[in-house]
Amino acid sequence: MNIGYCCISEGINEGLKKKDFVLVNRDMREATLLEKGLPYVSELAIANLRDCLTILKYNVRKGIYVYRMSSDMLPWFSSYELTDLPNFGTIKMLMEKIGMYIIENNMRCGFHPGPYTVIGSENPRVVKNSIMELNKQAQMLDLMLLPANNYYSINIHLNSTKPTLEDAAARFCDSFALLSESCQKRLTVENDDKQAQFTVNDLYNLVHLKIGIPIIADSLHWYCHSGGISWEDTFRLAISTWGVKPLCHHSSSKKIHEDAKAASIRDHSDFLYEPFENFGIDVDLELECKMKDIALFKYKKDYPCQKL
Repeated sequence: MNIGYCCISEGINEGLKKKDFVLVNRDMREATLLEKGLPYVSELAIANLRDCLTILKYNVRKGIYVYRMSSDMLPWFSSYELTDLPNFGTIKMLMEKIGMYIIENNMRCGFHPGPYTVIGSENPRVVKNSIMELNKQAQMLDLMLLPANNYYSINIHLNSTKPTLEDAAARFCDSFALLSESCQKRLTVENDDKQAQFTVNDLYNLVHLKIGIPIIADSLHWYCHSGGISWEDTFRLAISTWGVKPLCHHSSSKKIHEDAKAASIRDHSDFLYEPFENFGIDVDLELECKMKDIALFKYKKDYPCQKL
């Protein structure tokens, strides 16, 4: 398997002073946005994009070819059109460089917007804002000149269950039709970790069979909420939905392995404490652990059979 991590590199900043850290999520408060406006947004975006390219080069040197890019590289993305930024030409050039590097090195990269992106919400305003957010994420990948398919995915949870799973999934499928074509071709969904939410089986029956988008199988989420279905059946059902090489998520429970006082078994641990069971099937894997690439290096040592 190709194994990667998400957004922040811990290893690249080892030994550096904080002022010299390589970062991809520089942000600002709303008051700063109102005070400094789009020129400052543009400045932060350029710094984030440059550091994203630096991290991609670091990853290749370390043999890491799966990387979830930060959805926060462009601060306050929902407040403006990308082309309105004062230095859009520079931003576009940097995005093209990022995309070219990804393609040249056969990397797998995409986005995972946060929990407030809910196109299946009961609130029309939330739906409208979520569609705008997802379309802009797709626009970023388009500006990177990455092919519009699930290899360069935008992954989300449904994040709505009211009044029933069936109703929430139906709203999600209806809103899916309102997304840009590029976004539709990239979108994936992921199983949840709470008992009242979606298992892979739920997503397969209520979403995939209706609109055809792939499902990411998350191992810790399955552990927390299996729906009475084995990991093997969950995994095989999820990967059956992909038209390109499947992507999966893996993490361990902090409460079980590192801190019994942690709030919930759903909390991600710093490191990994069990191998990802893929039943001999080649998939790409994102490790969702707090120590990021440092945990990835340890994981490869602990479970050498899963190295690249």
